[in-house]
Amino acid sequence: MEILMELPNVDINLLEKPSFESVQPVELAHPPRFLLLYGSNRETSYSRLAVMEAGLLLEYYGAEVKIFHPKDLPLPDESNKDHPKVKELFELLAWAEGMVWCSPERHGSMSSIFKAQIDWIPLAAGAIRATQGKTLAVMQVCGGSQSFNTVNQMRILGRWMRMVVMPNQSSVAKAYLEFDEDGRMKPSPYYNRIVDVMEELYKFTLLTRGQSSYLTNRYSERVESAEELSKRVNQRSI
Repeated sequence: MEILMELPNVDINLLEKPSFESVQPVELAHPPRFLLLYGSNRETSYSRLAVMEAGLLLEYYGAEVKIFHPKDLPLPDESNKDHPKVKELFELLAWAEGMVWCSPERHGSMSSIFKAQIDWIPLAAGAIRATQGKTLAVMQVCGGSQSFNTVNQMRILGRWMRMVVMPNQSSVAKAYLEFDEDGRMKPSPYYNRIVDVMEELYKFTLLTRGQSSYLTNRYSERVESAEELSKRVNQRSI
């Protein structure tokens, strides 16, 4: 009772106490599923090559991996949701539990090709964000010296989209020097960092499996939902 008196602004009926039992991962019938996005349509795309390396690592850990190829994806507002590439992106998004984003840095930012993919992702389906609760790892490739502008932007964007963003990240400097003629990444500290990031992503995805709705359930939104319900009931009684 004393604690309740110290929290006069809280609706106790909507204030849930998190418990150890509530946050246990759920055993699902399928392996973890990951959707990988990259940000260049060039014939030699280092962001594509980087996500291909990431995908091989995730598959080694036991995951199912799909890569979305953005070529022919229309610009947002240029087409509608019925476009084949848009529908493909939506279907892959619904399928995935986690994501890997990799973009080249252009003019200190993520590429327009990469951002167009993100801008097609619906903000919400009903009251649920399409990305809500999914895990996310961010990477970038650089044409020159190592930079973190793009991964920092993607990290903020992922958090805004209510994703579980990995603490680690990858930035490959002078990417054109880091891949061989067959498109495979050469051994290097940059490659080791990608291994670190994918290992972390896989572990966090296992920890959060089946718990996305619980982990992203917010008190403020429960209050708002209760208030909206109350308004609807009161309107009906008028």
